[in-house]
Amino acid sequence: MNVGAGTGAYEPSAREVVAVDPSAAMIAARPATAAPAVQASAESLPFANDSFDAALGVLTMHHWSDVPRGLAEMRRVARRRVVLLTWDPDFDDALWLTLNYVPRIRERDREVFPPLELLGAALGELRVSPVPIPYDCSDGFLGAWWRRPEAYLDPKVRAGISGFARIDPAETAEAMERLCRDLETDEWDRRFGYLRDLEEIDLGYRLVVVELT
Repeated sequence: MNVGAGTGAYEPSAREVVAVDPSAAMIAARPATAAPAVQASAESLPFANDSFDAALGVLTMHHWSDVPRGLAEMRRVARRRVVLLTWDPDFDDALWLTLNYVPRIRERDREVFPPLELLGAALGELRVSPVPIPYDCSDGFLGAWWRRPEAYLDPKVRAGISGFARIDPAETAEAMERLCRDLETDEWDRRFGYLRDLEEIDLGYRLVVVELT
């Protein structure tokens, strides 16, 4: 089961998957080849206990209204394991964008992403692994463009990042003006150009696995 599945970008093709998402629009946008989807919230999964081998959630918990309840539901319907990709709000943030241009995103993310201690309290013993982000990451989440600063200037890129939707558009516009100016004057490269030589970076994204059996 893939909770908060959206359009199905993270679903494994070699497994039989049932997707769950609260948004009818997201479900309608799923391709015809995607797994079948059920409209429901993480906090109230319409499945019996132990219905699935595993429950998966990828960068979804910060959208939930009640994280402990949603985690309890994932644990209830999964027989073998729960797998989560999340961001650790206690991580010493390394993303220049949220440190220097749009700090409100950083502040909001620290408010809405659950700490790992909460996950452990809800699910049991955690196996936590860092997920370094490669320089050419093809996904569109916030940290994906860390080595390609020009991408954040594109409204289409920002439209795919939920953090921008949660802050004042005027704040975003001012930040993008500064970023554009810093790129034009090479100020960004003077401060952060060393990133262009890195193959990957740890930005606080974590893979959390809980074995239930």
